[in-house]
Amino acid sequence: MAFTFKDNYDISDLLEIVKILRSENGCPWDKVQTHESIRSDLIEETYEVCEGIDNDSPEMLREELGDLLLQIVFHTQIEREKGNFVFGDVCDDICKKLIERHPHVFGSVKVENEDEVLKNWDAIKKKTKKQENYSDTLESIPKTFPALIRGDKICRRASRAGIGEKDAASALKNLADEISAFADSIENGVCADNEQLYQEKMGEILLRVCETDRLLKVDSEKALTYASQRFTKSFKAAEEQISAGGKKLDELSEEELSGIQKRIFSGETAIR
Repeated sequence: MAFTFKDNYDISDLLEIVKILRSENGCPWDKVQTHESIRSDLIEETYEVCEGIDNDSPEMLREELGDLLLQIVFHTQIEREKGNFVFGDVCDDICKKLIERHPHVFGSVKVENEDEVLKNWDAIKKKTKKQENYSDTLESIPKTFPALIRGDKICRRASRAGIGEKDAASALKNLADEISAFADSIENGVCADNEQLYQEKMGEILLRVCETDRLLKVDSEKALTYASQRFTKSFKAAEEQISAGGKKLDELSEEELSGIQKRIFSGETAIR
């Protein structure tokens, strides 16, 4: 194996290492992988990068960015072997895209603020992607995105065509009305045990949440992620406090559980 060991490596070394791993005399596992077989790895590594960011851990972020970069190089190597493109083409494409979409930096376009930057970005993107109408911009959002991320993007892009609530207060009121109407229909037995209808109604409610988040400038995916983390932390604290008192959660009365449940969902860590 012709490979030079070093104290410090760079991107050219990573490209060479992956090439060797995929070669005839390389790693038995690496050389049989396909885009499809390692697709989930790419997604997992991306989420682990996000965890490094959420944990505010430079050490974790550095490691996970390396793992994510490996996935990019690996997928590129597969295409290199097919004769479709090489890593340099990937770099060339993104550099050209950045230059083209930042005419206020690399050209003569003048902008006053962040909103104008985003407006220009969208206009250039629509032109280069040959998106002729607003429906095209919605349909271009990948269906593989997590649902809340996709919902956020759909609401933002629809609002550019004038479709959407005008202010957060109106959005919250309509969200509350939607939930209230759904609750009434369940209570009155209108949609009893209709799983398909339940799914549709909850989907409509979640999309209205995304619309409300748009106006509040809240990232829906991030909001639910952090709320889930607070819930888990609060749940653990509650269970530990109850265990310290010689009981288990499933041994408590409905009244006791009701009070604890409210505090857990609100993220409280001290159960009174």
